[in-house]
Amino acid sequence: MLPSESKDTNNVAIIGAGPAGLMAAEVLAQGGVDVTVYDAMPSIGRKLLMAGRGGLNLTHSEPLDAFLPRYREAAPKLAAVVEAFPPERLRAWCEELGQSTFVGSSGRIFPKVLKASPLLRAWLRRLDTSGVQFALRHRWTGWDDKGRLLFQTPEGEKAVEAPATVLALGGASWPRLGSDGGWAETLMAKGVKISPLKSANCGFKVAWLDIFRDRFEGQPLKGIGLSFGGRSVRGEAVITRDGIEGGAVYALSAELREAVLASGRATLHIALRPDVKPRDLITRLSVPRGKQTFTNWLRKAAQLSPMAIGLLQEPAFASGVALASMSPEALATLINAVPVRLTGVASIARAISSAGGVDFDELDGEFMLRRLPGVFAAGEMLDWEAPTGGYLLQACFATGAAAGKGALKWLESVIPG
Repeated sequence: MLPSESKDTNNVAIIGAGPAGLMAAEVLAQGGVDVTVYDAMPSIGRKLLMAGRGGLNLTHSEPLDAFLPRYREAAPKLAAVVEAFPPERLRAWCEELGQSTFVGSSGRIFPKVLKASPLLRAWLRRLDTSGVQFALRHRWTGWDDKGRLLFQTPEGEKAVEAPATVLALGGASWPRLGSDGGWAETLMAKGVKISPLKSANCGFKVAWLDIFRDRFEGQPLKGIGLSFGGRSVRGEAVITRDGIEGGAVYALSAELREAVLASGRATLHIALRPDVKPRDLITRLSVPRGKQTFTNWLRKAAQLSPMAIGLLQEPAFASGVALASMSPEALATLINAVPVRLTGVASIARAISSAGGVDFDELDGEFMLRRLPGVFAAGEMLDWEAPTGGYLLQACFATGAAAGKGALKWLESVIPG
């Protein structure tokens, strides 16, 4: 059966209704272009709404010279677009939508209402006023032999002829929200280089002792320090049934992931009392135990929670050395450098974001795919990653704006008049 022809022929096609796609649509509509946004899901901005469940962290307030290195190897590729659409511009854009923002104690920037839904509703109203159309439940499957976009819809396959296309299909994390990475094979078939999609801002697998896992699963480790590969961070972590996750873990996840993928394991060190000087900790641990149980004495002397003491038992059990037999010096060292052996990377389906994607060398300066004239790419489907803290959304908004501007410029060059 031949695909039906879309009524939206000659509208610029935006594929993906997340922040990058919607921003590209806004830029194009403001440039006087007719736009249709296609998405496989039945509603818009699902991952954005998910990100806002605990407070929508839009961006960060730190200066750009500190901000840009957060994008690691991709920083030189993203510098120009983030500088063109910086955090200050994103905050002003929110204000224009009637959603004022504030800087939190950590420097992160949030809408004052914290949630994503009021911002998304205001944005969709503006896009509707600008004439942007939406076609939901349209899953993009590639192109036909006439160069038309193909979509699977509830009514069957549909072919769409578009003068330009912006792909903003997301990475592969949280696929139930719409970004499943299925686009990668389609683009690779066209010769586009795609770096493998991998978990980012993710947890890791640990073979906990049954007694520790059963007792402490789901509980947080607060006020800790984590270190790996010469980097140290402070924050919190959560013990999961098969591993460890949380903000401090995510901050080191890129380095940890690469180590685990390279050798099958990595050792993360946890400081349970990072604010206590080694000498002071040794002094506390030199106090006679008396008639107290070792666990109760350790809890009081080092001010450790039952879960922290349980965590100390993990390497002690593995080495066959009882904690009670350790010297104050050795115990103090262990408390602030508990080795946790990571044996795997958590599934990308549970990762906050993903690394990998369209290689930047495949894009020209306007974010157009060199092998596919008139096709632009933006957002998390590009090969970059960043920690949580507002950097993820900032780059999605900025690359969406850049792709929209690039598409406008390209249309001006190919459409007479």
